[in-house]
Amino acid sequence: GKGGFGKGGRKGGKKGGKGKGGGKKEEEWVPITKLGRLVKDGKISSLEDIYLHSHPIKEHQIVDHFYAKQKSGENPVELKDEVMKIMPVQKQTSAGQRTRFKAYIVVGDSNGHIGLGVKCSKEVATAIRSSIILAKLSLIPVRRGYWGTKLGAPHTVPCKVTGKCGSVRVRLIPAPKGTGLCGSPVSKKLLSLAGVDDCFTCSIGQTKTMGNFVKAVFQALSKTYGYLTPDLWQETRLCADPYEVHSEFLAGPKKALLE
Repeated sequence: GKGGFGKGGRKGGKKGGKGKGGGKKEEEWVPITKLGRLVKDGKISSLEDIYLHSHPIKEHQIVDHFYAKQKSGENPVELKDEVMKIMPVQKQTSAGQRTRFKAYIVVGDSNGHIGLGVKCSKEVATAIRSSIILAKLSLIPVRRGYWGTKLGAPHTVPCKVTGKCGSVRVRLIPAPKGTGLCGSPVSKKLLSLAGVDDCFTCSIGQTKTMGNFVKAVFQALSKTYGYLTPDLWQETRLCADPYEVHSEFLAGPKKALLE
């Protein structure tokens, strides 16, 4: 007979891999970027140090590392994820349609950090898992401010901010204490995950297209730190870049992390 892979051999191989006792153990994180190495070694103490120097986060374990540390601290802060929408998308092929699933997921700690992840996959579970990873990588700081008197903790957005995506335009307007979140359930969910307590919202366009609506609110929240208010006018003295401070550590061998 002809050589090659027979069907029987293939099936046997597949069955062999599946077993009830073959549960995956969580592998220890081995960082592959400079930032990851500094975080795992404890050279960088918080996410704010990363945002201060505008270093891109390329590994989602960096975010997990900080939140795992905060969970065991005095003021536990947990990163929560929320599935905003799962929608089927189709592509026309010669054999018919090919359906995949697109997931929109938002992560936030209700304390000034929020991230949005969008991923398409053949399976819903894979799309959700990948979206959570992308949301952690896109985690941004949200600046909060006051309406009127500066008493107590910041509770609303610092100024009027706008976000847009497709035909959707969203405007976030500061609100007095005790107002709560005035808006649609989608914008309320995003603002609460970002840690905003009081806010008026105003939107125009096809807000029924939830994907664009979520992206517009996320863009508006990301603009809160882009606006230079008078209280930030004083000169800021930047500390040295972590890459420069720990250049000797980064130039050293990487084997220590693998052991």
